[in-house]
Amino acid sequence: MTRDPEAVLAAHLAAMQDRPLAQATRDRLAQAMLDWFTAGWSAIGMAGATALRQLAAASMPGQGTAPVFGGASMQPLAAGFTNAGIAHLREIDDAHRAAMLHPGVVAISPVMALAAAQAMPMRRVADAIIAGYEVALRVGEALGTRHAAGFHATATAGCVGAAAASAVALGLPQAQLHHAMGIAATQSAGLWQLVDDEAHESKSLHPAFAVRNGMTAAWAAQAGFPGARAFVTGRRGLYALLAGDGPLAALDGELDAPERLNTATIKAWPCCAQLFTPLDATREIMDRHRPAAQEIESVDVVIFPHALKIAGVHWPSKAAETPFSLRYVVATLLSKGRLGIEDMEDPDLHSPALLALAERVRVSTHDGFQQAFPQKRPARVTIMMKDGRSFEALRELRRGDPEDPFDWPQLQARMRAFAPAMTDTQADSLSRWCAAFADATRDDDPCLPSPELFGR
Repeated sequence: MTRDPEAVLAAHLAAMQDRPLAQATRDRLAQAMLDWFTAGWSAIGMAGATALRQLAAASMPGQGTAPVFGGASMQPLAAGFTNAGIAHLREIDDAHRAAMLHPGVVAISPVMALAAAQAMPMRRVADAIIAGYEVALRVGEALGTRHAAGFHATATAGCVGAAAASAVALGLPQAQLHHAMGIAATQSAGLWQLVDDEAHESKSLHPAFAVRNGMTAAWAAQAGFPGARAFVTGRRGLYALLAGDGPLAALDGELDAPERLNTATIKAWPCCAQLFTPLDATREIMDRHRPAAQEIESVDVVIFPHALKIAGVHWPSKAAETPFSLRYVVATLLSKGRLGIEDMEDPDLHSPALLALAERVRVSTHDGFQQAFPQKRPARVTIMMKDGRSFEALRELRRGDPEDPFDWPQLQARMRAFAPAMTDTQADSLSRWCAAFADATRDDDPCLPSPELFGR
C-alpha cells in the first residue's frame, strides 16, 4: 500500500531535523531572517501596522512575551498574527517563482513568536523555519498557476507552511506534524477578489490569518485533534477544490534536493513581485543609456499575462494601490531615477510630469511569455526617444532570484535603504543576531528574540 504524498512530506520534515544542515542552507537562512526583519522594520510606522496591532490586541487580548514590530509584546498567537501582517505591508517580503507566494512571513513569523514564549535552541528554530519554507513552497508549487490566479497562495499554501513551522517549533512528532498540516489546510483561504474590489489594504491580513490558523492548527494537533490526511491530493483536498493545476510531484519529489528555502527570491523593489522584470529591464536601459524622462516619446512594456491579474491597476487612486500599478512604478523609476519606500507610501499621484510620462507607458501581454511562467517572468521594455533613438531590454529572471542573488553586504545596504529609521547600532545588532543562524557552533544556544530587535 502506497502512502499519500502528504505522509511522505511529513516524514521528510521529520528526517530533515536529524541531519546536518549544509552551510549554504545556514547562510541562506540568515539571509531570510534579515529579509524578514527588514520587511517588518520598514513598515513599523505605517497606519496599517498600527491597525494590525490594534486588531490583534482587540481580538486576541492578553499580555505576553512575544515581541511585535513597533509595539508592546503580546501573547504568541497575537504576535505571530501581527508580525506576519506588518512584514507584508511594504510588499518587500521574499517571494518564489514557482510557488507564487511569500514564504518568509508565514514561516518565520510563527516561529519567532513561539521562540519568545518558550525556550528553544537555535537549531530547532532553524529547523522550524526551514520546514515552513519547505511546506509552503512545495504546496504552492503543486497548486500551480491556475490556483494562484484566483487565490493568494500566501494565504492557502502559506497556512499549511505556517502549521508545519509551528509544529516543528513545538517539537511535535511526525504523526502530529501531519495532523497539524491537515488541520491547517481545512482552514486556508485567500481570495484575490479583494484586488478586484480595490481592497488592497486588507492584503496584509492574508498572511496574518494564515499564521494565526497555522499556529492554532499545530496546537490543535498537539491537543490530539486529527487532521485531513490527504489534505492536498484528496477528493476534496486543496488541489481539487482550489483549482490546482501544478505538478503534484512537488509534494514528495526530489527529496534529496537542497531545501526549498534556497530557491526563494529576495525582492529588489518595494512593489508586487510580478512587476520586477519590467523594472529590472527599465533599470538596465537607464544604466546603459541614461534616457532623460522629458525626452521620452513612449515606453512599451510587454509582460506575461498573469502579472496583470494581480498587478493590474491602471493608475493608483491611493497609496495602497501603488505596488500593483505597472505604469506608476515604471514612470516613477524613469522620472526620479529610483523607486523607494517613500514613493509607495507618500506618492504624488497628481504630479503633471509623472502623469504625462505614465500616459506614454503602454502595456501589453504576450502569450509566449506566459508559457515560460512561472519558472520565468519575461518582460520586454522598449523606450523610444523623441530624437528617434530606441532602447530595448528583455529580462526573464529577477534581481534577487537564486540565479542572481544578493550577498550579505548588499542585504545590509538593502535593509538600511528600506528601513531608514533604523540606527547604526540597531542595524549592527540585528545583522549580528541574524548572522548567528549561519554558525553551527550556536545550534544549542537558546534563541531569545528581544523586543529591541523589533524596534522597541
